Amino acid sequence: MPADLAVIGLGRAGILLAQAAAAAGVGVIGYDADERTAADINAGRVPAGSLTAADIRRMLAAGFRATSDPSVLGRVRTAVICAPTPLGADRALDLSSVAAAARALATHLRPHTTVVLESTAYPGTTEEVLLPILEESGLRAGRDFHLAYSPSRVDPGSRDHHIPNTPKVIGGYTSACTEAAAAFYGRFVERVVRARGLREAETVKLLETNYRHVNIAFANEMAVFCHDVGVDLWDVIRCAETKPFGFQAFRPGPGVGGPGVALDPNYVATRARTPGYPLRIVELAQEVNGRMPRYVVQRAAALLNEHGKSLRGARVLLLGVTYKADLADQENAPAREIGSRLIELGAQICYHDPYVPEWRVLDRPIPRADSLWEAAADADLTLLLQHHRTYDLQGLAVKAQLLLDTRGATPVGAAARL
Repeated sequence: MPADLAVIGLGRAGILLAQAAAAAGVGVIGYDADERTAADINAGRVPAGSLTAADIRRMLAAGFRATSDPSVLGRVRTAVICAPTPLGADRALDLSSVAAAARALATHLRPHTTVVLESTAYPGTTEEVLLPILEESGLRAGRDFHLAYSPSRVDPGSRDHHIPNTPKVIGGYTSACTEAAAAFYGRFVERVVRARGLREAETVKLLETNYRHVNIAFANEMAVFCHDVGVDLWDVIRCAETKPFGFQAFRPGPGVGGPGVALDPNYVATRARTPGYPLRIVELAQEVNGRMPRYVVQRAAALLNEHGKSLRGARVLLLGVTYKADLADQENAPAREIGSRLIELGAQICYHDPYVPEWRVLDRPIPRADSLWEAAADADLTLLLQHHRTYDLQGLAVKAQLLLDTRGATPVGAAARL
C-alpha cells in the first residue's frame, strides 16, 4: 500500500491533516497504535469534534485507509507525527505518545523520507526527543532523511479557516529539510512560511498558544472587575472592538477549554537549556483562567441568594458542556469542574447539550434534560456555559426562573451576565 503520506496519530489534528491532503490528491494512509481507532475510522465512525461521517466516507472512497500496522510506515515518502501531548499531573506536556510514534517510525524509516512533527511540543523537542529515536534506525537527519517541525493550526468547527487556507509554518533541521517539508505542504496549503529552524518553528506554537491564554485571562479579569464596579463588560467590548487598529477582542467565559494548553518553556527536554525562570505572564494567565470555574459557582450562589434561595438543594440546569460552540468536543471544557463544584456544594444538577447524549461528573451520570423549556422552568437556576446556535436564548430567558449567562449571549437585561 504505497502512499505519499503517512499521518501518525489519528486524533483531531491528524484526521484533519489527512483529509486536507487526500482532498488535494495526495495518497494518504493513517497510522494509529490504537486498533479500535483505526477500525472505527475505516468503518466510517469518527472521533467527536473532528469530521463528519460524510467526510470520512469521501476520504475512504478516495483511497484513504487507517491502520495499526506500523510496517506501512516504510512505504511512504513523508511521515507527519500528530501524536497527542496532553498535560500531565505536573502540568508538563506528556511526550510519551510522540516518543512511541517515533519508535514505530524508526523501525521502518527509509532513506529520503521527510519526517515532520506537528504535535504541540516545547522548543527543543524535535531535536532532543524525536531525532535521537529516529537515528536509531542508522539513518542520519539532514543527510539520509529530512526532519522538520510544523505547528498544527486547527480551528475546530470554523467555517472560514481550514488547513488549505491557513498559512503553514515550517522549520527544518537543515535548510534542505525545510525545503523538503515546504515542497510537501505546498501541494495542498496555499501559503508556506519558512522559519529559521526547528526551535523557531516550535516556539511559534508556544507564542500562539500562550497569546490566546493571556488575552482570555485579561478578559476574565476584566469580567470580575466590571462586575464589582457595576460596568457592563460586554458593552465595553462591543465598543472597543470598533477600534480599527491596536485592538483584538477577546471575551471572558467560565474557563478555557480545548486542546491549546498554556505552555511553560521551562519544561523543555534538556533542562540545561531552560532560562531558569517561568514566563510570569503565562503563569498568571493560568492562575486567572484556572479560577474561573470557581468564580462562576460563586456568582451562581450569589444570584440564588439575591432571590432568597440557597445553592444547597437548588436545582441547577447547565446549558452547553462542550469546550466550543456547535461542537461535541469536551476536551478541557470547564463545565465538568463547575458541575463537580456545584455537586460538592449540595446542588442538584442536570444538563442539556444537543451534541452530548451522555455526561458524567465525579464518575456519576448526570441527568440529561429531554425538554429544554420544561427543564429551565423547573430549575432554580439555569447556567449558560456554552452558546450553541440551537439555543433560543431570548425565549429561554423568559422561561427560566433565573439565568446566569457566562458567554454574554443573551439580550441586555434578559439575564445576569458574567
